[in-house]
Amino acid sequence: MTYKAVIADDEKELRGYLKAMLAETWPELTICAEAANGREALEMIDACQPHIIFLDIKMPGLSGLDVAQKIADECQIVFVTAYNQYAVEAFEHEAIDYLVKPVTKKRLMQTIQRLKKQLQNNEVPPAGLAAVLSQVIANLPGRSNANFLRWIKTQHKEAVRLIPVEEVDYFQADDK
Repeated sequence: MTYKAVIADDEKELRGYLKAMLAETWPELTICAEAANGREALEMIDACQPHIIFLDIKMPGLSGLDVAQKIADECQIVFVTAYNQYAVEAFEHEAIDYLVKPVTKKRLMQTIQRLKKQLQNNEVPPAGLAAVLSQVIANLPGRSNANFLRWIKTQHKEAVRLIPVEEVDYFQADDK
């Protein structure tokens, strides 16, 4: 499958460098847009619906962290930044990776492998989808009571009683 990505970085040269490295290391990836700031990044994400966004942290207007918060689960997020102190916050926004500039080819390859694995795990083939839906429907309440509680064990003084669940109207506890 061909995946689409957006690169958002306020430094044009770094966008070009990352784009060239991605073209070399992952030729099947389509860079559908580039953005120079956070607001443009949101517009490009909305326009081209990418699978991945490569986001700088510090950009004019909205920061990369602000963008990540707004896009939530829309795409996989890879932060590419010169600042290593934002890593924890980046992963709190469910980033798949955090690359510190200058990005090496070896490190980018690790990120690409992680992305490919994550993207493949997110895809459910149509036949698999039908199986998943069938299983969910079969487990809906009212469909089958095979796994539900049938008896309630009660104890009063020394006696233990088993009461069928269908005979219970309500529970009441005194002195508890």
